[in-house]
Amino acid sequence: MNETLELIGNRKSVRNFKDKKIKREDINTIINSTLRAPTAGGQMLYSIIEVEDPILKDKLVVTCDNQPFIAKAPLVLLFLADYQRTYDLFISSGVIEYAGREGITHRTPGPGDFMLASCDALIAAQTSVLAAESLGLGSCYIGDIMENYELHREMFDLPDYAFPITMLCFGYPEGDYSTRSVSPRYPGEYICFKNQYRRLDQPDFSQMVRPVEETFFKSRNFTGNSENIGQHFYTKKFTSDFTLEMNRSVQKALDIWSGI
Repeated sequence: MNETLELIGNRKSVRNFKDKKIKREDINTIINSTLRAPTAGGQMLYSIIEVEDPILKDKLVVTCDNQPFIAKAPLVLLFLADYQRTYDLFISSGVIEYAGREGITHRTPGPGDFMLASCDALIAAQTSVLAAESLGLGSCYIGDIMENYELHREMFDLPDYAFPITMLCFGYPEGDYSTRSVSPRYPGEYICFKNQYRRLDQPDFSQMVRPVEETFFKSRNFTGNSENIGQHFYTKKFTSDFTLEMNRSVQKALDIWSGI
């Protein structure tokens, strides 16, 4: 196994960081590597905000479901699905006049553009994770940044066509990171198909969740009265307050991108 595959295979989320600053040189390396991420048509439909201000980080602890380690992370990068910059480029390039001459109907960014920009931003985010891992840094994704859209928009002065799709905390892992086992994943046969999608049935699901239930939940209790992993995820994730808020928040942004 080469170093890259080993790095990917051993990656775990880190929420406990050493009290150790990251050299500016290494931060620049991570960001410069991120800028080489694949991107739709070379447009780079994303922006990155490096959150240094401790006041902002303290606010993020609260707005992202009370996660104290955000404030302690030496490096916090906010990834935006960003069509604002490209749309502003269009306007500054005289596209409205150009569209009129060419008989093209002018439009503003829509839901498809939102999805494309989100893909660009997430690909960039994962590239930054791999770059950081190669430098001995751990990381943790903060999907909760998609919640509280109005608050986060105000905090970071976001324009209409920029949405905080994910956030990453980076730092040197504290404790037993290297010896800690990786989280289990579903077997590939239930995730990767050939030529067409395959709906799973009950026997498939029983086999699919077995390694996760036997390892990840071996020493844990399911949420509340749930009896299996399906009920657990339904309660903890799908119907939880933070997921409901996330859906409300994303819909608010989509309304803007849809011109509502």
